[in-house]
Amino acid sequence: MSHEQVFTNARIVLPESVISGAVVIRDGLIADISESPTRTGEDLDGDYLIPGLVELHTDHLETHYAPRPGVKWDLTAALQAHDAQIATSGITTVFDCLRLGSDEAGGFARGEMRELANVIEQAQNEGRLRAQHFLHLRCEVPCPDVLEQFSDFEGDPNVRLASLMDHAPGQRQFQTLEQYIFFYKTKRGLDEEAFRAFTQRRMEASARYSARHRDALAERCAANGIFVASHDDATLAHVEEAIGHGVRLAEFPTSIEAAEASHAAGLSVLMGAPNVVRGKSHSGNIAARDLAERGLLDVLSSDYVPFSLLHAPFILADTVEGLDLPHAISMVTRAPADAVGLTDRGRIAEGARADLVRVHRVSGVPVSRAVWRAGNRIA
Repeated sequence: MSHEQVFTNARIVLPESVISGAVVIRDGLIADISESPTRTGEDLDGDYLIPGLVELHTDHLETHYAPRPGVKWDLTAALQAHDAQIATSGITTVFDCLRLGSDEAGGFARGEMRELANVIEQAQNEGRLRAQHFLHLRCEVPCPDVLEQFSDFEGDPNVRLASLMDHAPGQRQFQTLEQYIFFYKTKRGLDEEAFRAFTQRRMEASARYSARHRDALAERCAANGIFVASHDDATLAHVEEAIGHGVRLAEFPTSIEAAEASHAAGLSVLMGAPNVVRGKSHSGNIAARDLAERGLLDVLSSDYVPFSLLHAPFILADTVEGLDLPHAISMVTRAPADAVGLTDRGRIAEGARADLVRVHRVSGVPVSRAVWRAGNRIA
C-alpha cells in the first residue's frame, strides 16, 4: 500500500529557484512539486523546505569517542550522541571521518577505527541511526603504519571516500614553521627543546613516507572503487599531483592559486562551513568566503561543528553578491552528493529521495524545525 505525505505553505528551495507551494512525498520519494498550496497536508507556515544536508568531512564522531586527552568513551554511546546531533543539524547523509595512521601528534591504535566502523555498521543494520552513515578514511600519509591500517578497510562497502593528508610542518596546511608553532606548540604544552625535537621527527617522517604512501593509497582506492580527496593543497604542484591520483574533491585548499587550479581542472573545491560562519580559517589560511566571491567554492563541510553546515549557506546567500540561496544550498546538498556519486539525493525534484529539512530563521540564524530521511521523520 502506498504511503503519501504532503507539505504545504512552504518556501521550497529548488535547484534553480525558491517557490511558495507544496511538495508531495510518496513511498519515500518526491512525487510532485506544486506552486499552489494545498488544502490538506502539513502546513509549514512559510518556513523554508530544503534538501537534506550531505556531509562529506566531519571528525565530530572522533570528538565523542575521545572527548579529552587520554579519555575514550563507550563506542555505542559516542555514536548515538554523534548521530543525534548530526540529524538535528539537518544532515541526512554523513561521511564519518576515521583517522588512519599512528603518530605522537595524535591518532589511534590499529584496530580502534575498525572497531568504530563495526559499531556504525551494526547500528545502521539495526535501524538505530537517524542519518545514513558512510565512511571517510582520513589517511595521514607520513605515518609508518597508514597502509596497514588502510588494509583493515579494503572491501568494506561503507567506505566511499578517502583523503590523503600530510600535517607535517612546512607542508600544505602549515606552509611555514610559524603557522605550525602557533597551532601545535601551545596545544601540546611543549617547551622549546621538546617542540624542536617533535617538529624534526615529523618532518623526517613526512620526507620518508609521504610520497610513496600517497601513491600507494591512491592506487588502492582506485582498485576498491573509493573516491579520493586531496587535502590542504597549497601549490600548483600539489594540484597536478592530485589530478594524477584521480582526485575528485579538493579539500580545504590553503591558497587562492591552488583553489583556482583545482576548480579549473574540474575538481570540486571543498571548504569548511565554520570558516564561513567565523569569517576566517582557524589555522590562518584563506577564507572560504573569498573563494565564494571568486566563484571557486563548490562544497561546504561542517568539519568540527555540525550545525555550521546549515548556518553557512544562508550567510553566503546574505553576504556574497551574485550568490543566491539555491546556489548556496547546493553547496551542502546537491554538490557534495554528486561529488561522491549519490545522485539520488541532494535536490528537491520529482523522483529524488525525500531527504528534507524544514528551516525557520530566528534573528537571521537558520534553525531546523523538522528533518526527514526518505520521507521518515528523524528529528
